Amino acid sequence: MMFGSALLSAVPGLRHAFFSSEGGVSEGVYASLNGGLGSRDDPAKVTENRQRMAEQLGVPLAHLISVHQVHSPDVAVVAEPWNGTPRPKADALVTRTEGLAISVSTADCGPILFVDPKARVIGAAHAGWKGALTGVLESTVAAMEKLGADRSGIVAAIGPLIRKESYEVGNEFVERFIEADAEYGMFFMPGERDGHAMFDLAGFIRMRLENAGVLMIDDLGIDTYSDERCFSYRRSVHRKEADYGRLVHAIALEG
Repeated sequence: MMFGSALLSAVPGLRHAFFSSEGGVSEGVYASLNGGLGSRDDPAKVTENRQRMAEQLGVPLAHLISVHQVHSPDVAVVAEPWNGTPRPKADALVTRTEGLAISVSTADCGPILFVDPKARVIGAAHAGWKGALTGVLESTVAAMEKLGADRSGIVAAIGPLIRKESYEVGNEFVERFIEADAEYGMFFMPGERDGHAMFDLAGFIRMRLENAGVLMIDDLGIDTYSDERCFSYRRSVHRKEADYGRLVHAIALEG
């Protein structure tokens, strides 16, 4: 039902989970632990799935907090549940409030969970190629610092995402990165097809974290595309499926 980070698991008073697609009630392309509020799955089944996740994290369902993700570098600072108000548009969350499970959802993009064990500040970020390129990781670290964290003390874990063996992109994609910084070329390997390359999103995320001063990094090494325990947008496209499930990844400070 879930994957865990050894580094995060070693932190006292912390709960976290990179949930798999297993252990829920959804059916069809959403089988079975679909947590996607934006999917076309039966809302009652999504709610039940999220209830199971909240129980695993030791919080009420209302305390499993998410945002409306838009592939931005924006961060929401969370002090209490949204309490029925619209979820803010952002791609990362940070908090120092105990008993809140802040979460992001993915289906190939990179989920990163953060904690400064000493300052008791946590973060969760959704980093696809666009968010990683435009600074969502750096924004998350900066927002954590405003809550009292020290970036040199932050531990980060990179969860299931599409790996370079599965992530084929076109030349225009490569050029976008090279234009931003020529050194980013190191994250692309030749693809099997002419005019295509394989992109190392996990490596790019690690580099951005390290450049931001986060040096304690755990990468679970799981490929959402090839691992059937995960939902994958790209795999659903290749299978010509009508929609796809979303994985949820969350972290909480115990009260």
